[in-house]
Amino acid sequence: MSQADDDIREILKKAYQIEVDGYTFYTMAADRASKPAVQELFDKLARDEVQHKAYLQSVIGSYEEKGLGAFNVNLRDPDLKAFAGTIFTDEFKQQAHGADFELGVLSIGMTLETNAIKYFSGAAENTSENEVREFYQFLADWEKEHLETLQSLYNGVRQDFWSDGGFAPF
Repeated sequence: MSQADDDIREILKKAYQIEVDGYTFYTMAADRASKPAVQELFDKLARDEVQHKAYLQSVIGSYEEKGLGAFNVNLRDPDLKAFAGTIFTDEFKQQAHGADFELGVLSIGMTLETNAIKYFSGAAENTSENEVREFYQFLADWEKEHLETLQSLYNGVRQDFWSDGGFAPF
């Protein structure tokens, strides 16, 4: 077993842990959210993390058998942006309006996703194997989709939050 193999295994384990952490966080957020549209968003993100965990488990198992060939797989979640478009409606804004909890959870979720993007992007930069680099970048792109969704929702809700707090029109 080479150092490169050990490094790949460590990054795959970390990737899996990131998805577990995301699932735990988004499930907690969905359970605590009091508004249906907000619950729906966090339930969807939690389900995505379950899919990501299963995908990573298959890659981890395949890596033991196929080596670098395990990274020649592509999986996209094309409905996340479409889902975000259906969630970020007037109903969502109204339900999240004045909701300190929801705004805080969106902010923490953005931090989790940003940290994951940095981790996977760094891993991509530090590997010499093209297949592995592309896989790590794929993971970073996955997390970017979540980050963009959360940022869009956060920005919409934040404007109302600031107005309610007396900070508008600053």
